[in-house]
Amino acid sequence: FILYDLFLKSKTVGQIYGIETRSDLVDKSRELAQRLEFSRMSFLNLSVAESTRDTSLPDSIDVVTALHACDTATDDAIRFALEKDARFIVLVPCCQAEVASVLRKNKNESFARTALSEIWRHPIHTREFGSQVTNALRCLLLEMHGYKITVTELTGWEHSMKNELIIARRAGAPRGNARERSQAILQMLNLEEMSGRFSY
Repeated sequence: FILYDLFLKSKTVGQIYGIETRSDLVDKSRELAQRLEFSRMSFLNLSVAESTRDTSLPDSIDVVTALHACDTATDDAIRFALEKDARFIVLVPCCQAEVASVLRKNKNESFARTALSEIWRHPIHTREFGSQVTNALRCLLLEMHGYKITVTELTGWEHSMKNELIIARRAGAPRGNARERSQAILQMLNLEEMSGRFSY
């Protein structure tokens, strides 16, 4: 709604699509858009993964945003953005639990492979380190696809612990060593099974 108000309200072109799995929130959003006369806002009751295949969405999209998309929904938003050839991608990731769960699952094997496993030996460190690794791998994935990345804060840490803002701008040429760096991280941290998520 803020994006529409700031960028589209005074223009005659442009469309905003909201993707949401909770049907009650989709209904409320549709009602609010109608009440505000934001006629170029549409809300679809889909997961981000489903939206990639949905024919009611255009083939290309200029900007994709994902604000606190839970668990792997940020990864789905990245895949959606890449498939829709987005010029800009703006992400505020949340709940990066998947990498942490694989780190936890492979912990004993990792202890035998590398002293670096001490970084995620304790449960709270596993969660925090998993979050950092997840976002680093996401950035590398975007760089593989020709995006320039800026990582910064959305707001002060006193307002939210989920505060990392990843901004990607399509620049054209992929970063030369992004794929190799990603594969090296996955191997070093015993996360090779996640290759399909972070290196395509």
